[in-house]
Amino acid sequence: MAPSFDNGSSLFNFVVRDGNGVKGIVDAGISKVPQAYIQPLAEQIGKKNASKHELPPIDLSRLYGPDHDEVVKEIVRAAETLGFFQVVNHGVPVELLESLKEAAHNFFGLPPERKAVYRKEVSPTPLVKYGTSFVPEKEKALEWKDYISMAYTNDAEALQHWPVECRNVALQYLNSSLEMVRKLVEALMENLGVELHDSQIDILIGKKMVNMNFYPTCPNPELTVGVGRHSDMGTLTILLQDGIGGLYVKVPEDVDMEKKGEWVEIPPIPGALVINIGDMLQILSNGRYKSAEHRVRTTSTKSRVSIPIFTSPKPTDKIAPLPQVVEKDGVARYREFLFSDYMNSFFGNAHDGKKSLDFAQINSA
Repeated sequence: MAPSFDNGSSLFNFVVRDGNGVKGIVDAGISKVPQAYIQPLAEQIGKKNASKHELPPIDLSRLYGPDHDEVVKEIVRAAETLGFFQVVNHGVPVELLESLKEAAHNFFGLPPERKAVYRKEVSPTPLVKYGTSFVPEKEKALEWKDYISMAYTNDAEALQHWPVECRNVALQYLNSSLEMVRKLVEALMENLGVELHDSQIDILIGKKMVNMNFYPTCPNPELTVGVGRHSDMGTLTILLQDGIGGLYVKVPEDVDMEKKGEWVEIPPIPGALVINIGDMLQILSNGRYKSAEHRVRTTSTKSRVSIPIFTSPKPTDKIAPLPQVVEKDGVARYREFLFSDYMNSFFGNAHDGKKSLDFAQINSA
């Protein structure tokens, strides 16, 4: 008989303290979602009504030839509207992407005690954190997700401290993605009339992290979310989806696109990577680029993995709209701040759409 998780503290201990994660609840044989994971009606994802985002992926190999300007326009158009786009011919070997998905399944398939050693409270290194949901202590309903988060300082420390089950492939993924990240940042800055030196680009992507997310099968997927509505706090996110799907992006109300205000699914494309504009690019561009509000649904058919790389400034960096853009716009829409203060605000609150940007917003009278 499956254990009962009606008691909040026993659920927390089983899931979080003992390292079982949401996967452990599912493996225990539950037939219905525990109350703590049932989302308010307004947050539940109606799969039937959602449409798919049908734009073809951007071929990044064309950045290096006569089509350069056209490809930059495609990247900019996506950044100014949805804040999400997919890329192919991105320089990351497709075989590596397949190995990554396998490594993620291997890690989350470990016995609970092997994962529990990386819990925030006991992890042998500040670089690695295993957890579940986003900010469990602040959330009205928990997210149906387990994750391992691996912060990058240098290759040697990653190889020493990241979990052995996934360290090599995760590090290869990060290192083989960085040239693409730099090119995308360059293209987006070029469009703003800002030419950045390598050292300046390094400031925008100075902090890097690889996460592996695991979304176990769910007996009542219509009641839960894998990740709640949010935008990413950093500069750019690079995301590998598996073939199962479930990533939804909200079309902003203030852009010239169909389906304004609606949620559209970003369907997996074999070999493609998803690029996501973060809050820092929205702020640096003085609001021209849109950090994408997105969320993830769960499924009853098969466990899903996704592997994002988060790039952002370093905590000690100061961020503000670029002066060249403010000069053109005639007004700054965001104030200057220390990135560590933004991080503290972001991680101090549950996911709630794009409210993270309120921290930096200058409210016009």
